[in-house]
This record gives sequence, C-alpha cells and structure tokens, in this order.
Amino acid sequence: MKVAFIGLGVMGYPMAGHLQQAGHQVCVYNRNHDKALAWQQEFDGDIATTPALAVNDCEIAFCCVGNDDDVRQVALGVDGIFAGLAKESIFVDHTTASAELARELAAIAKEQDKFFLDAPVSGGQAGAENGILTVMVGGDEKVFDKAEPVMAAFARFSQLMGAVGSGQLAKMVNQICFVNTVQGLAEGLNFAQKAGLDTDKLLATIGQGAAGSWQMDNRGKTMCAREFDFGFAVDWVRKDLAIAFAEAEKLGADLTVTKQLDGYYQEIQDSGGNRWDSSSLISRFKR
Repeated sequence: MKVAFIGLGVMGYPMAGHLQQAGHQVCVYNRNHDKALAWQQEFDGDIATTPALAVNDCEIAFCCVGNDDDVRQVALGVDGIFAGLAKESIFVDHTTASAELARELAAIAKEQDKFFLDAPVSGGQAGAENGILTVMVGGDEKVFDKAEPVMAAFARFSQLMGAVGSGQLAKMVNQICFVNTVQGLAEGLNFAQKAGLDTDKLLATIGQGAAGSWQMDNRGKTMCAREFDFGFAVDWVRKDLAIAFAEAEKLGADLTVTKQLDGYYQEIQDSGGNRWDSSSLISRFKR
C-alpha cells in the first residue's frame, strides 16, 4: 500500500521504518529535513518537502508529532495533510493529543469525504523500535479494519475503543495508571536499597507475584542504577498529564494523586531533568 508518515521523532522514525520494511511504499515528511534525509538513507523510502506532497495519492497518512499545536501545523493549511490527502483516504493520528482535537479533525475529514482515526500508542521508544506498540483507536469500525493490518507493521496489538476521541481518552487512562505505577516502584525500590536488600534478587522474586509490572521488568534495574535515558522524557510526561487533567476537569474525575505526581515531575524539571525518562521519579530519593 502507498502510505505516508508525518513526523520522524523518536517514535515516528522507527514506525515509518517498519512500514517500509513491511513492503509498503512509504513517503515521509519531517519539519527537520535532515532527519528525513537520514531516514531515507536508512530505509530507502521517499521523502517530501511538505505534508501535502507526502500524502499525495496515499491510501493512509500516518502522523506522530508532539502536541495539539504540532498536529494542527502539519494537518491544516495549504501545505497540510488535508490539502494533499485524496478523498476516501485515511488520516491516522498517533500523536498523544486531546480528544477535542481528534473530534475537530474528524469533522474536517468528514466535510472533505475523508476518514480520520485518533490512534495514540503505548510502548515507548523501545516499543516503536521493536515494532511492538499498543494502539488505542477512536473512529469508525470499517475504517479501523482497513488501517489495522497496516499498523501491524509497528504494533503487536491495536484496539478500537469507540467513537472518535476514544483512543485519546484511553491513552489518558494509560498515562494516569503508569505514572502511579512508577511512583510505587520508586518508593519500593528506595525502601529496598535503604534496607540493604539485593535489588536484583528482589526484582526477580517480587516480579513473579502481584507486584509485577512492565515498569518493574523494564525499568526496575535501571531505576536502582539511577539511569534515566530511555526515551519518554519528563517534559512529555507532563504534556500528557496536562491533557488528562483538562479532560478530568470536564468529567469531574478525581486525579488527586496523579496531580501530586505531576508536581514531582515538575521538581525533576526544575532540577534540570527535563530529558530524563519517566522512571526518574526515584531520583527524588537520596541513595
């Protein structure tokens, strides 16, 4: 299938690569053109100088950029995705953004006889690089059924959650749950180190029981070693949580503890740890 990928950050770069390696004809666009050239050299796909040119004649246009404003920048206007996307084609936005934006873009797509899916992903940089992301999707079932086999190039599991916006809402739940899990792990591992326990043995043991989690399996040892260079930066954690807080305000949902954790992440930012990954919550504890 002829597809486009807009945005070649730590997630989009390998995701687009998996599409090309799966046999699709991929054209990419990135605001930093040098990154697009590097991608082309590595994966031998096509590159374009605008989003509109990248999506020309494509059946599916994928996008993964930073936030709502970034999506609007690449989607709207004379050089945007909608300007170049053919009728009956699909715009799949993998950006973690607001449900409000998803509904806005879906309305534009409908007016133009095009289709839209909000499809944020979970699994981090490692998941993108290994092609094992989880995708939470909002939109029409028939549109999802067409896009899902293509997304399988970089995702091991995709789930249609409901109408447009549902994918973004599900991603908000994902972010709420994972930061709370990280804090519990940080407190437990700090306790273990203060108690003089062998943390390698500890992780291998309690990971088999009720305390086990993806975070423990993948970040437990690095948290103990105070290594925080694993992709999902604190700046992006707080961006995602801000989206969840805004939605919670509308819903009347209580996120008291999550807001406390957001304050902890702000402390890490204030100390210069903006680009540390999300597991850096343990850095607040002295060894």
